[in-house]
Amino acid sequence: MPIERIRSFIAQDMSAVDAVIRQKLHSQVALIHQVGEYIIHNGGKRLRPALVILSAGIFGYSGQHHHSLAAVVEFIHTATLLHDDVVDESQLRRNKATANALFGNAASVLVGDFLYSRSFQMMVEVNNMRIMKVLSDATNIIAEGEVLQLLNCRDPDVEEENYLRVIRFKTAKLFEAAARIGAILANATQFEEEALAIYGMHLGTAFQLIDDLLDYSGDYQDTGKNLGDDLAEGKPTLPLIYAMRTGSSKQASIIREAIKSGGESGFQTVLGIIQETGALDYAKQRAQKEAEIATEAIAKLADSSYKECLLQLAYFAVTRNH
Repeated sequence: MPIERIRSFIAQDMSAVDAVIRQKLHSQVALIHQVGEYIIHNGGKRLRPALVILSAGIFGYSGQHHHSLAAVVEFIHTATLLHDDVVDESQLRRNKATANALFGNAASVLVGDFLYSRSFQMMVEVNNMRIMKVLSDATNIIAEGEVLQLLNCRDPDVEEENYLRVIRFKTAKLFEAAARIGAILANATQFEEEALAIYGMHLGTAFQLIDDLLDYSGDYQDTGKNLGDDLAEGKPTLPLIYAMRTGSSKQASIIREAIKSGGESGFQTVLGIIQETGALDYAKQRAQKEAEIATEAIAKLADSSYKECLLQLAYFAVTRNH
């Protein structure tokens, strides 16, 4: 798998990132440390911090700040997961109980707040105003994406562009920021920085499109979540939007009602409609197009092992089963 080659290539850097994470998770409040350790060290692909390392490396960065900023990105991402699971009332993530299921909603929300505030302390330490602006803007946009997704829940009239807007805000923006700040840290040119930002945005979009597809085609052992979780939460993701758009009026009506009610009991019927309408193939094609845009964005950058890792990451985003 490409992801294993990437992990091997940046293993030393990611070990340094882990050391920063352990150090910055320290708190005199035991529960903060306990919840933070649980969520940070229970799986996860660490793609966002890896993007910081790779985007700095592709331009020859040789300092230490990329380790701190990679940890910042992981803290921001982890905070969003803690809050997400509370909002979605999720009980399972990556085959393990969510933090809110173990420690309660209040602890999860408050520890998420701690991670956000700690990440901003760490940004200040890097002392780069442009990087602070990129990350603070991204964090704000992510919050807007969370609210947009909340508004879309149980709404069967959400159109594809609105759905994609949520992805760009809620998921892809942090990918974009991670890729951009590595380039800024390495004093890349404006063209190079924008190339990495475009790459990150479209990589993140492809990644989330596949995540949503796997909710209707993945395996529990691979994804760590049950099929149909998104539908149970009333989330109108692309497979549902496409199936309603192209299916019969009866099929569209069935999906509409499932979205409105959080259709756990009717999941198999909805899944059948998704398969009959080719919705999964459509979602996969959209993800592949996003990955192609990502790779095209960095095509003119100088060849290197770092660039090859970024290209492999785009391939992994759309071929993975977890």
